[in-house]
Amino acid sequence: MAIESLTKPEALLAAEATRAAPPSRRHEGRLGPGADVRSRSAEVFTVSGRGESIGFAMETVIGTDERKRVPDTDLHPWRKICALRIRGPGGTGAIGTGWFIGPRTVVTAGHCVFSQTFFGGWADAVEVIPGQNRQQNGTLIRPFGSAVGRRMSVLDEWAKSDDREPDFDIGCIHLDEPLGDKTGWFGFASLPPNELAGFMVNISGYPSDRGGGDEQYFASNRILHVGERRVFYDVDTHGGQSGAPVWIQEADDAPPLVVAVHAYGIGATPTSLGIVANSAPRIIPEIYDILEGWLEHDTQPATAVG
Repeated sequence: MAIESLTKPEALLAAEATRAAPPSRRHEGRLGPGADVRSRSAEVFTVSGRGESIGFAMETVIGTDERKRVPDTDLHPWRKICALRIRGPGGTGAIGTGWFIGPRTVVTAGHCVFSQTFFGGWADAVEVIPGQNRQQNGTLIRPFGSAVGRRMSVLDEWAKSDDREPDFDIGCIHLDEPLGDKTGWFGFASLPPNELAGFMVNISGYPSDRGGGDEQYFASNRILHVGERRVFYDVDTHGGQSGAPVWIQEADDAPPLVVAVHAYGIGATPTSLGIVANSAPRIIPEIYDILEGWLEHDTQPATAVG
């Protein structure tokens, strides 16, 4: 099945390339200004490499909530992760999470920008707030400001599915302002299942149940299963974290490398797998091509939105 991009209001990509993709493909990220300041949270929280085989943990928070609040969201890599304020037709509102892959390109879950269930189609606009946090006195902090995106894209299979195809739940917000120049952006990769299996994965985003979508929370654990299009893991998440990056670090000093886009709790995990897990659509070769297409589009001069 060919996967293509569907853009609001017109397609960004004409047709998918038919050439075979190499087994592993990588797009380098950018640390951003001031990256020499090391985040203590990153040193303590993030995990790298592959985990020991520990069996299937039976614990959308799964068992005990192991999420940790990120205090220094103005530092790498947390500042590349964005709180989303989504506005739908008629004033309906929702929250989500996104992450930069370029100065103007923010990846998120498809249902954060296009959903028949939530919006009856496309969202009207999404405010993107990198590294949002809250002080102890309750004051909201936006260390890099924010930008509103009205141009959006999703995979065409997601738009056709009536919100019922979790394998294709990936979308994008195209910004007119290069806000990512202030934060840097994530690298991403298409890795074959045999390379991905067993890795420890990191997920950080803006859940509704802790901090009301204003505070960033992180958790990590081992991948439990790698499917053809999705990856499954025992990592605690909650509503609002849809769209968060799922990244690996191949070594302690390696940069984050996003391999999937978090979107689902345990209810979307097939019972046939025999595991209790949350999941994310993988960046398979076709998706990799589309992400690069979105990036290439956003290097062009911004156009006015009618």
